[in-house]
Amino acid sequence: MSDPFLGEIRMFAGTYAPRGWALCQGQLLPIVQNQALFSLLGTYYGGNGTTNFALPDLRGRAAIGTGQGPALSQIDLGESSGSEAVTLTANNLPQVPVNLAAVKATVAVPAFSGDADSNLPASNRVLAKSVDADGSGVNVSIFSESAADTALTAFQAPLTGSATAGGSSLPISVRNPSLGVNMIIAVEGIYPSRN
Repeated sequence: MSDPFLGEIRMFAGTYAPRGWALCQGQLLPIVQNQALFSLLGTYYGGNGTTNFALPDLRGRAAIGTGQGPALSQIDLGESSGSEAVTLTANNLPQVPVNLAAVKATVAVPAFSGDADSNLPASNRVLAKSVDADGSGVNVSIFSESAADTALTAFQAPLTGSATAGGSSLPISVRNPSLGVNMIIAVEGIYPSRN
């Protein structure tokens, strides 16, 4: 194999970086001892630029080309992007129309089988047998404070409105299947000349 270019990155299946190489783990290197490499990397990957600079940190990351491909976002040199998981919101989900007019609900109204004793509804009253004491039909009592002991015949009631389905907003993984391999960068090698 030919000598590597200074700053060249390769995959390496070993557990250490070979001589002349360093693991791509974002470590800081002194500029005075690595001037040629610093002239290539600058501070794109970190460091203060006066006494040190950082190597690329590829731990848990995939390298991608810089620039902007067709219909893709711009990626700059040294830019980190992406995340391992995302939490979807309602804005990320398609609309699912639900026709509630086609849904019927069975309703059972509680009632008291004895005589009513009030003509005014209240939260503690149920429907009861009407009582028209004077036969005038005015202020007929149809409610009772007695406990319900029967239910009126159930019927189908149409529903209106909308339905909302909810979740627990847990993040989902967006990580591709992968295999951990060390990424190494040449810290010694041939200085790459421009064309």
